[in-house]
Amino acid sequence: MAAPKKGRRPTGAQGRPGRALAIILIAMVALTAGMFLTKQTTPRLGIDLAGGTSITLKAKSEPGKPDAINETNMNTAVGIIERRVNGLGVSEAEVQTQGRDHIIVNIPKGTNEKQAREQVGTTAQLYFRPVLAFADGAPAAPAATPSPSASSSGAPKAEGSGKPGSPATPSSSATSQGRVLSEALKAPAATASPSPSASESKKADDKAAPAPTPAPSGVEAAAADLQAKFAALDCTNEAQRAAVGKGAKPEDATLACGKRGDTWGKWILGPAGVAGTDVKDAKGVIDPQRGQWIVTMQFTDKGADKFAKITGELATKQMPQNQFAIVLDGEVVSDPSVSQALTGGNAEISGGFTQQTAQDLGNMLSYGALPLSFSEDSVTTVTAALGGEQLKAGLIAGAIGLILVVIYLLVYYRGLAFIAIVSLLVSAILTYTIMALLGKGIGFALNLPAVCGAIVAIGITADSFIVYFERIRDEIREGRTLRPAVERAWPRARRTILVSDFVSFLAAAVLFIVTVGKVQGFAFTLGLTTVLDVVVVFLFTKPIMTLMARTKFFSSGHPWSGLDPKRLGAKPPLRRSRRTGSGSVTAPVDAKEA
Repeated sequence: MAAPKKGRRPTGAQGRPGRALAIILIAMVALTAGMFLTKQTTPRLGIDLAGGTSITLKAKSEPGKPDAINETNMNTAVGIIERRVNGLGVSEAEVQTQGRDHIIVNIPKGTNEKQAREQVGTTAQLYFRPVLAFADGAPAAPAATPSPSASSSGAPKAEGSGKPGSPATPSSSATSQGRVLSEALKAPAATASPSPSASESKKADDKAAPAPTPAPSGVEAAAADLQAKFAALDCTNEAQRAAVGKGAKPEDATLACGKRGDTWGKWILGPAGVAGTDVKDAKGVIDPQRGQWIVTMQFTDKGADKFAKITGELATKQMPQNQFAIVLDGEVVSDPSVSQALTGGNAEISGGFTQQTAQDLGNMLSYGALPLSFSEDSVTTVTAALGGEQLKAGLIAGAIGLILVVIYLLVYYRGLAFIAIVSLLVSAILTYTIMALLGKGIGFALNLPAVCGAIVAIGITADSFIVYFERIRDEIREGRTLRPAVERAWPRARRTILVSDFVSFLAAAVLFIVTVGKVQGFAFTLGLTTVLDVVVVFLFTKPIMTLMARTKFFSSGHPWSGLDPKRLGAKPPLRRSRRTGSGSVTAPVDAKEA
């Protein structure tokens, strides 16, 4: 009688459990090392756990644009505000629409939170306007600080302060201002006179009177009115600063206030030459040649043509008419001077920038132009103490769930519970390190729904172990010994685990796509832990089970192993039928009867 053929040795993780265990061990060491190298040893916390500020912005209808508040513009505003705040390095700045005309901005407590709050409130449109006149914000203000300059990339740069201001006060005489304003409003100048020096200009500011303009035209009257308002404007007064320039159209000349160091200045500005939407990108960088901070700008194709045109016109004029003001929310944030036409779609602003001021200006230029204007509807602050209480409650709930799962495993699976608990520990290490690294890499922040997702994942992971253990027990009940049972149970358990995890991952993916805000944290965590469940079961639980099956404790069916054939009601092995002396065949006899 031919001897039965020996079964083939299992391959992969079944035949080489040490290789699979080495892979997951290397992954754990690498992730842990990366966590310490990046100095991000804890996951970032969201606003509901770390505390922070929640701001509700309401879109305002503008005259002549009744349909401006629509879904497209609201979504565009959400994207710009989100990039603007996240550009400051704020962890998990959450921006989303609520209803038709509201945007909710959640800023967790942390680095640059104050700056982010300021920039969220700065929601008006951004414009580049030519400077027509400049004066100190108050009559007794000190002399101005130097202005920064703008130049094409690679061209020589002039020195400046990086803050709004001009090296000398411009002509403030009625005749000079009237001439400039009339030209800006496309009307003949009332009179023409050369611009006086800085000292003469200062005296003119104090003593000048409106130029006699007999029978002025409508445009000349408008210029005179603007000039009178400019003379009366006090930018040191907060109420006047808040009202100046509001409602001005891009094509109109307007007044504006801005900070010069620690003092305020005021400007008469011409019609907007370039809009903020024409800026493709801007950022504060350090000039490697001079070791100074500058702001680089890149314009769109249309913006490049507009910028070349306005700088070409300004380059032929004297101070301050050779400056353009960058105006955001009615406030001048910078007014660099121009010495030549800037073509090519790239330019840079140089001057006395610090790293912070350069990066702030670059951020405003890059993300400052919103399609709508907004007002703060409400501001709510969540204290860190309240967030800490919520985190504590979430951790307690997770601990209770984990303890219940461990008790169940110990009571029902006994020795197999050791394999399940170690697998859960491996899954926890992978989850924790990945969440910590994602906080540094993509700005992922752990919020309360995400903690709930991690708690739910404990049950999903434990369910995979139970499926495999029950398949092994089924094989033992059929009369097989442990080592064959471990290998025969794996293919069937593997299919069930993959199908179950696929359904969980699909649900998490759909939930992440169709929801917004904190619910996405739950979906993301659920999807991540579902993927890690597959990794742990394939690379750790199955290989470690293969190794444990070779030990005497498990292979002998010890009562505390959880694999005792008697407790499982295993079928006894069948023996061959006996033959009688006459050659007749009797019924088979099992082991107990023998």
